[in-house]
Amino acid sequence: MKLKKINAALGLLSIVAMLLHIGYTVFAYLAFYYNPTLKLLTAIPFMVLVCMHAVCGMLTVFIQADGTRLDLYPKQNLRTILQRASAALILPLLILHINTYGLLASTAEAGQWLWFALLMLSQPLFYGVALTHVAVSVTRGLITLGLLTSIDRQKRIDRVVYILCALAFAVSTFVVMRTELAMFLPGGGAA
Repeated sequence: MKLKKINAALGLLSIVAMLLHIGYTVFAYLAFYYNPTLKLLTAIPFMVLVCMHAVCGMLTVFIQADGTRLDLYPKQNLRTILQRASAALILPLLILHINTYGLLASTAEAGQWLWFALLMLSQPLFYGVALTHVAVSVTRGLITLGLLTSIDRQKRIDRVVYILCALAFAVSTFVVMRTELAMFLPGGGAA
């Protein structure tokens, strides 16, 4: 149980770090402002926390066999299935996300518009996967830490978190994609 609590705490801290990273990124893209120090100050703690959370999560699932029989109650385990599937997709999409800006610049310069379009589409996919993981995980982390015991309160918090994640998805997708189209498309794209 101690490992699960550590994992829950790391997950919740990761969410705070993610929100800081998203906030800075949205600001930077809206203002056409880039500060490598601020980018690293928002990205590195986030990556460290996420890596530690991922390792603890894998240890919990594989060593402690925490709920590995998802097939027994598929409807009741939908959130767990979403949580684990999104967690598995985050890593490959994260690798692409870290390199997206450079790849967009090189594909635009080379006129490789199909690759450019696929890279652009990978971003909302990454945002959606990461925010889905957050949305289905927040109250579970609070429950694991003993900070949430009421099912009614869990449902209310879940609704608020779903709305906030949907807003974060919409804003970050719109701002980042609009700005990148303006930067990389001939004639400034949609701007």
